[in-house]
Amino acid sequence: MTTKSTVDLPEMESASPQKVPHRWRNLSVMGGSSIVDNTEAGLVNMVFPSLAASLRLDSSHLGIIAALGKVASVPAGPFWVWLSTKVGRRWVLALTSFASGAFGLGAAFSESFPMLLVFTTLMAMSAIGGMPISMAVISDSFVDRERARAMGIFFGALQLISLAIAPLIAAFLGMVDGWRWAFGAMGVACFVIGVVVLSLFRDPGVGAADRLEGAPAASDTRGKVTVRQVMGLFRIPSYNVMMVSRLLSGHLLILIFGVQFLVTERGIDNAFAVIVALPFGVGYAISTVSIGYALPALDRLMGERSRVVVLQAAQVLFAVTAFFATQIVYDDFAAYAVLWGVLGIAQGLNPPVNRPIVAAVVMPELRGQAFAIWLTVFETIGWAIFALSAGSLAVQFGLQQVFLWVLVGLMLVNAAFLSILYRTYPRDTAVVRAALQARTSDELV
Repeated sequence: MTTKSTVDLPEMESASPQKVPHRWRNLSVMGGSSIVDNTEAGLVNMVFPSLAASLRLDSSHLGIIAALGKVASVPAGPFWVWLSTKVGRRWVLALTSFASGAFGLGAAFSESFPMLLVFTTLMAMSAIGGMPISMAVISDSFVDRERARAMGIFFGALQLISLAIAPLIAAFLGMVDGWRWAFGAMGVACFVIGVVVLSLFRDPGVGAADRLEGAPAASDTRGKVTVRQVMGLFRIPSYNVMMVSRLLSGHLLILIFGVQFLVTERGIDNAFAVIVALPFGVGYAISTVSIGYALPALDRLMGERSRVVVLQAAQVLFAVTAFFATQIVYDDFAAYAVLWGVLGIAQGLNPPVNRPIVAAVVMPELRGQAFAIWLTVFETIGWAIFALSAGSLAVQFGLQQVFLWVLVGLMLVNAAFLSILYRTYPRDTAVVRAALQARTSDELV
């Protein structure tokens, strides 16, 4: 069984030898697509307190919604990546937006928990496809020393625009059945962004940026990816470390239950809780853009160890801040806003570092599959475990106790586990560089 990656070689003929054409326009389009898809997929977390009151649900129902959506996304992510090798990444990015919009509209008209569960699950399965493809396209568009900056801008812009969307969602929550209007509005936005993708996105081709650094063009043979090659990803030590780390990434829980915690544990109104949580996005945006620009300098100063140092520091900072944010009761709501902002700073350090780490240890033609497995299989399994178990445990012990176990304890375990990368990451990147150099030598012979 083989799948053939779509490669747009003609565009490279007119490209500057220093950069891949259309890379910033593509990044903007993919950013818009990710913002809309991710906001819609995570919308249920923001509106759940109001939704729960309308449909008579509790935290365990939120856990079921989040867990089932993530479990269903496990096969969906690799499927979308496989489909992109058949019909092209541009069409799949648009299709995921159209499908997300349709199911989002369906969720808006849900009259029962089973109906809501079906539509939110289908919505999650649709929205998940855009991220691994976007990560592969960015990796194909920017050379290694530029990827942290590109990832930082991508995720920073995603958060900043999400900040503008959050008050609109809060405004919907002030209306009768406001959660329905929120789902409906995001569904329409998904259709709009799908049209934008079809109009403006241009696929750079697999390995476009690597060709700028001397790697050969993707030939028909190298453009084919076999199941054996995909399974070979599991023999890359650093890739395995990154996958296990996703299962230990307790910070994912704050995105699911953060607003619910502020409402049920601290007595903050749902609409106001959404506003209180906004500094998380501000901190995330500032952090992810800043580290994206700073990482090349850190690489020059510390070598490949710099990425591991930043990744570990992010986990420790998050754990320490989470303790003060969730285990201490404050009379002033502003304290929660400040601490949520620091949590965002800690979490924002991750994407500009962990994505380039994954891109650097796998061959260009395998990046789409690598990101699909990492982001839509292992991260999704982690989300599902955290959501389902935390939702059930929260009913018995309360979210504050669950947050102590996961946001604090597990994050410190994750930081310690990532120490393995100091040994494996330099070796794995050297293997990839040697393989690309060997390809270049073969083509010159």
